[in-house]
Amino acid sequence: MINDSVFDNLCDLHTHTRASDGMNAPAENVRLAREKGLAAIAITDHDTVAGIEEALAAGKQYGITVVPGVEISTVAAGRDIHVLGYYIDTMDERLLGRLQRLRATREARNELILEKLHALGMPLTLQEIKDGLGRPLRPDESIGRPHIADALVRKGYAENMRDAFDRYLGEGKPAYASVPRIAPEEAMQWIREAGGVPVLAHPGLYGDDELVKRIIAQGQPAGIEVYHSDHGAADEQRYLEMAEEFDLIPTAGSDYHGVRQGVIFHGDIGSRTVPLSTLELLRHRSGHAGQN
Repeated sequence: MINDSVFDNLCDLHTHTRASDGMNAPAENVRLAREKGLAAIAITDHDTVAGIEEALAAGKQYGITVVPGVEISTVAAGRDIHVLGYYIDTMDERLLGRLQRLRATREARNELILEKLHALGMPLTLQEIKDGLGRPLRPDESIGRPHIADALVRKGYAENMRDAFDRYLGEGKPAYASVPRIAPEEAMQWIREAGGVPVLAHPGLYGDDELVKRIIAQGQPAGIEVYHSDHGAADEQRYLEMAEEFDLIPTAGSDYHGVRQGVIFHGDIGSRTVPLSTLELLRHRSGHAGQN
C-alpha cells in the first residue's frame, strides 16, 4: 500500500525529462518533487520510457514514489491527442517496439517542420538543435518541438519559447506539421496490454469537447487529466463534471518540461496536483492494486 503520511500527500502526474523534450535528467525531476514537498511524481516522456529506471532509483534515494509512465502521441479528427499511461511494464518488448516506431514518426515530423522553417526564411538544422542539448542524444530519446523552439530562440528567430510556439510551431501555425499517427483508442489498448492504465491528457488543449467525449467512448480510458497547467478554473470544473459523467479518475499534472530561456514550460513541478489516494485508484484500474 502507498504511505499516506508522506509530506502533503500530493502528487504531480505529468512531467517530462530530457529522455524526450524536457530539460532535466529524470533524477532531477524527482529531486525537485522532494524539494516541493510532494509525495509522488510521474515521469511521462513522449513515446519513450528511457527515463524511468533512473527516476525509480532517485525515488528510493529521495523517499518519493515514482510512477512509471509514458505520454503517447496520437491523432483524432485531425487533432494531436495525447494519451498518458501509468504503471506500464517498462520492459514489455512489444510496447518498446511500438514506442520506437512512434519516435521514428516524430523524426519524420521534425524534418517537415525544418523544411517549413527554411521556406519561411529561418534555416535550422537538426544538428543545431542537437547541439543545444549539450550532450549526445541516446537512441531511445527523441527531439520534440520544445527543442526546436529553443533553437529558434537561440538563433534569434523568436523572442522566447512561447513566442516560437505562438508564431511558428503551435497547431495551425506556419511551421506546424502533422504526420500519420495511431488513434487514441489504439494507444489506450497498447497501455492496457503493457499492464498499465490509460488517461486522456489535457483535454482543454483540443478545443473540442465533443471530440473528447467521442475519444472517451471509443477508447474507454480510466481517467482524464482535469487539472493541467493550461487549464483555467472553468476548464477544470467542466472536465471534473465530465469525469463524473463517464466514471473517470480525475488526475492532475504540471506538464513540466524544465526551464528554457528563463521560462518554465508548461508549469512548475507541483503546480497541479491530486491526492496520493489517486494512485491507488489508478493502480486498481491497472491491476496492480496493493503492490508496493
